[in-house]
Amino acid sequence: MLLVAGPTQQEPIVPFLILLAVILVIPLLFERMRLPGLVGLLAAGVVLGADGLQVLKQDSESMRLLSDIGLVYLMFVAGLEVDIEQFNRTRNRSIGFGIFTFLVPLLTGTFVGRLFGFDWNASVLIGSLFASHTLLAYPIVSRLGVVGNEAVTITIGATIFTDIGSLLVLAVCVGIHAGDFSPLKLGVLLGSLAIYTVVILVGFNRAGREFFKRSGDNEGNQFLFVLLALFLASVGAQLIGVEKIVGAFLCGLAVNGAVGNGAVKEKIVFVGSVLFIPIFFVNMGLLIRVPAFIKNLTSPQLLALTGAIVLGLIASKFAAALFAKLLYRYNWQEMMTMGSLSLPQVAATLAATLVGYRVGLLTEGVLNAVIILMLVTSTLGPVLTTRFASGLRVEGSDLQAAGVASGSASATLDSSRIVVPISNPNTERYLLEMAAVIAHHQPGQIVPLAIALQQGQLDTPSVQAAIKRSEMLLDNATAICNELNAEKNLNAEVEPVLRIDDKVAQGIVRSSREHHASLIVMGWQKRTRFQERLFGSVIDTVLWSSHCPVAVSRLLKSPSDMQQILVPIENLTQRSIAALQLAEIIATENQGRLTILHVCDRRTPPNKQAWIRSQLALLIKKDNPTFEYEVQLAPGEDVARAILSASQSSDLLVLRSSRRPTSAGGLLVGDITFKVAQQAACSVVMLGEPERMARAVLSTPQPVQRPSLT
Repeated sequence: MLLVAGPTQQEPIVPFLILLAVILVIPLLFERMRLPGLVGLLAAGVVLGADGLQVLKQDSESMRLLSDIGLVYLMFVAGLEVDIEQFNRTRNRSIGFGIFTFLVPLLTGTFVGRLFGFDWNASVLIGSLFASHTLLAYPIVSRLGVVGNEAVTITIGATIFTDIGSLLVLAVCVGIHAGDFSPLKLGVLLGSLAIYTVVILVGFNRAGREFFKRSGDNEGNQFLFVLLALFLASVGAQLIGVEKIVGAFLCGLAVNGAVGNGAVKEKIVFVGSVLFIPIFFVNMGLLIRVPAFIKNLTSPQLLALTGAIVLGLIASKFAAALFAKLLYRYNWQEMMTMGSLSLPQVAATLAATLVGYRVGLLTEGVLNAVIILMLVTSTLGPVLTTRFASGLRVEGSDLQAAGVASGSASATLDSSRIVVPISNPNTERYLLEMAAVIAHHQPGQIVPLAIALQQGQLDTPSVQAAIKRSEMLLDNATAICNELNAEKNLNAEVEPVLRIDDKVAQGIVRSSREHHASLIVMGWQKRTRFQERLFGSVIDTVLWSSHCPVAVSRLLKSPSDMQQILVPIENLTQRSIAALQLAEIIATENQGRLTILHVCDRRTPPNKQAWIRSQLALLIKKDNPTFEYEVQLAPGEDVARAILSASQSSDLLVLRSSRRPTSAGGLLVGDITFKVAQQAACSVVMLGEPERMARAVLSTPQPVQRPSLT
């Protein structure tokens, strides 16, 4: 309170300082209590608002500006994260389910509004709040390896239809509410909206692709271009009489193809997730009036309204999934997964509610009811998804389709040509030794790679010094490889490469492609998540841009001495199998012991646990392996803790690294792989594969199906 007393209370920087402290501390505290960080941000807004400490004012100019930026950023990220390619693969069925999960909730919400005395315009707007959904549980289905299931795919694709539809309904309702609205003006609005939509989706897409092509690797300019496009689209929407969040979402869809899944997208999502979007949720908390919120839970009429909104939304979403089940002949488990995936109401719902509340279409009672709806659905949706998606069948996920029913351990993981970027003399020996151990299995060739940075003319002293240092690194790397060949009897061929480039990551990616690399082995040091996001761009860019698998390694001992190797397996997908094959190669060369770990639900019956063990045992494909192996099942809910516990007696932990950042409603979702890699006391290798290779595997039809292990 002393901080904002006196003259400083008028300083706009003081509320911003408080907001930064809230965003940094509160979500961490709530997550430690196993509560969503989003709930913490809302609670912080309530405590700091008019009914609490009165530190932050919702109607202040600075707070309104930051909240509006967070609002448009939230919808922009929602559009940016839509997988257009996945939608195109199942376009017809995605549109079909999109119609169901849009119209059924829309009609249900409209009925609820009319039932409680709202006029038709406000009732339709309430229905549009029901119609959208946020893929809050996407990280769950991704982790379970069931994204390739058609029911999951069309639910993800339906997001485009539902979000666009609900935002268009919002635009029309707000326009009608503005007054003096005739059928002619409605036609003009719809016509303007149609033209505007085409201009944004087509024009911004082409402009973005052209700009990214011409700007090359200048990520700063590309980031600024995306921000300019976002706010230009938002202002354009307001000029034609449409809410700015409509333009923000369409802009996200438009630049989706140009941005891709590269480092620029990561920076865009990162800035929104750690700053602007959390401020939006804090501002939502400022809107909550404690007496009115309590009244929503105690007043019979408002409690009935809240119950009708929550129960109506849940019933309508599962009813839409039932219609899709009957039409497309899905099973009950797929139907329940579709319903639970489309259940959470966060991004578009909250954004539209705030707009409706600001213009006076929605009452404070509806606002509070929607916040309760968000809390219920964002908790219930992921829980139900975990329950029902774990048993889905995915085409191509059986042992034979995964490529592990028979054959050699390196059937799909090619180790014929391994590029090892060299920059730190203190860590290059273990990296080269890891590459030599892997290369000896096939046998393969090691390509030590040194990048000499240049920022101007090639004849400057700084470039000459960089070249000289790179040559020294390569000479040392060649000597180390020759020494390893003599000591370990590895016989790995060595071909050092020097490249001059203006950026390290691009130099690694381009050289690896030019020299036909089949694997990249590079180092990684422990950092906090915030530091990793800010300073880990070299690894991030290589992971996203490379044409071949990347083994990011943190090695604490000689790879030749690694005897106890642990591989956590979530499910039998190609991505999991590649990590297992890498571990199997190292175990074979070292004649060590390989442990396959699977974390299952505590309620898994003994007969199913026995079946899981038998399926995992089939992953060891050799008839006479030169290493010992075992299968461990760890019943429990905390996957990260189970893996860390099992890794305490291991020399090496091999993990599968996600190539695509995941977020939910613009808020970053914790990554189990990252958490485990940070806290593991042993050496760690995280294997990442090109996203397009993984998509090709997931989208290739296979004749055999099998249930998930979980």
